[in-house]
Amino acid sequence: MANENSSAKRIKLLYSVMFSLTGLLVLVFSYLTDKSIEAIIRNTIVSLMMSGTVIFMLLDASARGREGFMYDNYDRRDRFVIVYFVGLVLSLVLSLVPNQFWPYLAVFVMLSLLSNCEIGLATGVVFVSLSVMLEESGGYSELFMYVLAGIVAIAMFRDLKENSSIGLPTFVSLFMQAVLLVAFNVLFLNRTLSFNLFVLPALNLMLNLIILLLFLNLFGVYVIRKSNDMYMEINDPEFHLLVELKEKDKDEYYRAIHTAYLAERIALGLGFNARAVKTCSYYHRIGATEGKLKWEEVKQIYEDNNFPTEAVELLHEYTESSKGSVKSKESLAVMLSETVIASIMYLIKKDKDIKIDYDQLIDSVLDKKIGEGQLKDFDVTFREFDGIRKILKKEKLYYDFLR
Repeated sequence: MANENSSAKRIKLLYSVMFSLTGLLVLVFSYLTDKSIEAIIRNTIVSLMMSGTVIFMLLDASARGREGFMYDNYDRRDRFVIVYFVGLVLSLVLSLVPNQFWPYLAVFVMLSLLSNCEIGLATGVVFVSLSVMLEESGGYSELFMYVLAGIVAIAMFRDLKENSSIGLPTFVSLFMQAVLLVAFNVLFLNRTLSFNLFVLPALNLMLNLIILLLFLNLFGVYVIRKSNDMYMEINDPEFHLLVELKEKDKDEYYRAIHTAYLAERIALGLGFNARAVKTCSYYHRIGATEGKLKWEEVKQIYEDNNFPTEAVELLHEYTESSKGSVKSKESLAVMLSETVIASIMYLIKKDKDIKIDYDQLIDSVLDKKIGEGQLKDFDVTFREFDGIRKILKKEKLYYDFLR
């Protein structure tokens, strides 16, 4: 709790610095570029209003927790602040450069992937507006051009995964940028068409392409793949925690392995978070051999082994959920899988030759959960619950393997 409070205070301090520095930098830049007193006052006030809007959106997203941000941006909000300051300085400098050369398309993508689409779009509009406002003769055309291109780019790159192809999104984004550059610049020049007219637009596209490829590569390695790599490591049966569990208590180990298999089948079949489900199945009883089953007794194990945040949250929910809180579908998948596996293993342990009617056993387990009112605690529909029942009944061959 102390760490969370400290982190919240640090983030609020960063946002305060964002607000103050935005106004200060615009004020100083306007003064150094010999703007009139009226223009200096206008630029400063408008920049503070726009910065305040972005900060309000950040605080609103933070209030919604991790759901308010894409990827792991909730836990790494400082990344967005750093890019914000870089973008702020860039927006001031670009006001001195011909607008055909502004690389805002890539900036929009970076801002959105490091926060969420709405915040990225709003912040990108702030930066383009500052550049236009601080130009000697800025106009609506470049603002419209770069905001529209930014909207398209954000839409194309909004749902990147490890196996996502970036070829088509990059082509579409750059093609839109090229069309807008030609439409708002080249066509309105009262000059004969020549190669020189397309030099700045071509350089613009090349610069955007270079920035995009560099950023997307780094983003893929340090954000997207990092979480996947962590899951691959801890969900490997040869991971040291599972190896130690097998050495200490084989019954607990096999219970975890079989529960993970069944829960993962449910998650994959119904579109739940399969990686987190598998992790929860493996490790929610990792301290059982030492009598440690409470959250406060085992959470350090997950932190020391760098478990992904969403997996830790599911483990916390499953191990010791808050009173009155609604549990996730992933928790239900693990609970029902564990109950079915534990029931089958118990019957087999009593009599290895016993003939089990798996359909009847599964119906009995699930109907009992319904009768006890336990489903009221979970965010699950009747259709999803029925889907879980069907998947559990399909695994009869696997249950025979438990013998």
